[in-house]
Amino acid sequence: MQNEYDIIVVGGGPAGSMAARFAAEQGVSVLMLEKDRDIGYPVRCAEAVSKKGIDEFISPDDRFISAKINKFSLTAPDETEVVIPLEEEGYVLERRIFDYELAKTAAFAGAEILTRAYVNGLIIENDVVCGVKYEYRGKQYSVKSKVVIAADGVESRVGRWAGIKTHIDFRDMECCAQVTAANIPVNNDTLYFYFGKDVAPNGYFWVFPKGNKTANIGLGVSGDAGKKKSALAYLNQFMERKYPDAPILTSIAGGVPCSVTLSKISAPGIILAGDAARQVNPVSGGGIVTGMIGGMIGGRVAGESIKNGNPDHLLSYDKAWADRLGKRHEMFNRVKEGIYNFSDEKFNSIAQSVLKVPFEKRSLGNVFKTALINNPSLLIDVAKLFFAK
Repeated sequence: MQNEYDIIVVGGGPAGSMAARFAAEQGVSVLMLEKDRDIGYPVRCAEAVSKKGIDEFISPDDRFISAKINKFSLTAPDETEVVIPLEEEGYVLERRIFDYELAKTAAFAGAEILTRAYVNGLIIENDVVCGVKYEYRGKQYSVKSKVVIAADGVESRVGRWAGIKTHIDFRDMECCAQVTAANIPVNNDTLYFYFGKDVAPNGYFWVFPKGNKTANIGLGVSGDAGKKKSALAYLNQFMERKYPDAPILTSIAGGVPCSVTLSKISAPGIILAGDAARQVNPVSGGGIVTGMIGGMIGGRVAGESIKNGNPDHLLSYDKAWADRLGKRHEMFNRVKEGIYNFSDEKFNSIAQSVLKVPFEKRSLGNVFKTALINNPSLLIDVAKLFFAK
């Protein structure tokens, strides 16, 4: 361990590992600190991603792919089920292995990694972040840096310590609960989604196959809905109705920020990446690939600022993220606000309309168009999303 690094990354998830990797690839010194004992554990995720999103960062490997997905199943409140083929393949990951492999790419690029390192403060001099304080095996340490990358998840204490406003409206904080269960009779190539006020109000319910008749089963509901009835209560209700005898292998619960990116994700000496920056798809709540993209951009910008001796370059990170995904997420957020307010009758009508379309002609684009047929402004946003490069 050194007393000083060019860049310190707080958090060893996908965003943190990519930030560490893409910074280290530029020849600067990087230290990544992870508070848990193991990279990739515990898993707090439904684990579904697009193949395209993974390909940008790591070669797909069956060791961390539990299921290869080519279809969606959408079930309306009246039990009408519509199956839709996917134009591009997706995966359900084994995050314990996947995150570990991502961290290895950072290590191979030259980053140092320390687990069980609990960051509990920042070093700030003249209003500039210039290092962190952390606890490791019962002892307190301080290490300085030119840049700190906060990839410490939805709580982002590091961002708050730096004076960045990380608060979001509680209605945009999805309350989530999930189990991994065995003896679940689902197709291993299909993601299953359920909608309706009795299943997941202002959100959706999922069953994602993990192979060998196991599946991640869970839901996310808006913060407003979660105040009235907990996500766990909806999950238990679903399990009792659909899979009453299924053995439960794991249980998790938490919050997912389904909102636009924070208005400010950089400040002198620090940037935020991943969930800490709210770099999550507002419609799906998916944050693995988007966090990796945010980490990649952040790592590159941080490395460039150090190599060029230009600390102000760090502040270009906000625009670089907005140009890549941030602006698109603003459109996703408007779509979310339209969809999540649908009545059960609307969901039933959408399912019945799409069911009339021949299987080979169905697409997610057609589903969205059907859903928003009476909302021209949102239809324009949907068109932009599906045709954007």
